[in-house]
Amino acid sequence: MTNVVLVGTLDTKGVEYGWLRERLLRAGVEVVLVDTGIMGEPRVTADVPRAAVARAAGTELSLLRSAADRGAAVTTMARGAEATLLRLHAEGRLHGVLAIGGSGGTSIATRAMRALPLGVPKLMVSSMASGDTAPYVGSSDITMMYSVVDIAGINSVSAPILSNAVAAIAGMAGAFARASGERAPRLGAGPRPLVAASMAGVTTSGVDAARERLTELGYEVLVFHVSGTGGRTLETLAGQGVFAGVLDLTLSELADDLCGGILTAGPDRLSAAGRAGVPQVVSLGALDMVKFGPLESLPPRVLERGVHVHNPSITVIRTSEAECAELGRRVAVKLRAANGPTAVCVPLRGLSTLGAPGGPYHDPRADRALFSALREGLRGSAARLYDYDTHINDPAFGRSAADRLHAMICAQRAAA
Repeated sequence: MTNVVLVGTLDTKGVEYGWLRERLLRAGVEVVLVDTGIMGEPRVTADVPRAAVARAAGTELSLLRSAADRGAAVTTMARGAEATLLRLHAEGRLHGVLAIGGSGGTSIATRAMRALPLGVPKLMVSSMASGDTAPYVGSSDITMMYSVVDIAGINSVSAPILSNAVAAIAGMAGAFARASGERAPRLGAGPRPLVAASMAGVTTSGVDAARERLTELGYEVLVFHVSGTGGRTLETLAGQGVFAGVLDLTLSELADDLCGGILTAGPDRLSAAGRAGVPQVVSLGALDMVKFGPLESLPPRVLERGVHVHNPSITVIRTSEAECAELGRRVAVKLRAANGPTAVCVPLRGLSTLGAPGGPYHDPRADRALFSALREGLRGSAARLYDYDTHINDPAFGRSAADRLHAMICAQRAAA
């Protein structure tokens, strides 16, 4: 049996959710309808009524209705929806989840979706899906579908779009139910231990060599693109204990966080593995650059810097000597706090393809400022620092970093 959960505000979108439920039932899918509305009366009967959702958040619906802060009440219902979806998933009654809505409904539903494990089908049909979806998707695998028109009735535009959504979630949920035996497989429970690796286009060769070496050693390597979202996802999974080790060779998101670039992963980047005690081998890949948008979007303050057009969407600038020193200090602070085995591999001849000798960002003085601040910040700590007289994209560097991580993982397991 395949179960799809519909989650939404049935006071404002009841007609549309009733339409979705009818078509899912026609497709042979069992439906659980969850009501996250607060004020108006529901226009269709829910399987999980709004009062139950409020109680799942630890409160009563009457209190939310009388609350002066509407935003806080919506946040509470989102928390209740999250708890409800997790319960249904644990009971084996959720093989996929579908929601529709505008900004409010999308915020509530996607918060609940983000709590579900990776691999569980999640589809959000939203009028917000053509803009910046990062606040809704976060580090999850939510699929966003643009509704084109607002979710306000069934009409000649919305009907085919919602029909496609029904077909999509029915197909995904059915495949998920068959593949997982009614339960979601736990990430990291496979026959090969999982290792996370961070990579950018400018560090690909070195990371690929490390990935290939770790695969030879029996690991499954998940590579995360340091695009902001990629780094946040790596941090989330590392904090959940999914990985046997982390090979964090590319830290450009930290440079974006310091210098106002567009691909920051936030101030907590490079923290989760250390907090969780996961063995980590770290390098300084792509800390020689900050990423901005298209060339014409660059702020005037950076136009006098070393500007390089990476592609039509991304322009980069060279980090300065002072910025590199600050980045070295920040990396050291994060790694000093690690609870698990930590090593730093320093490629003395360059941090990216642009920073290689002869490249436009080759600046030994700025690199030395980074290395010196890092070395000073780690003095007396448990983190081990290793210098390599090579470039980060030298395959020998990647293989050595992989071997070092493997040794750390084996040592930790032997001591357990």
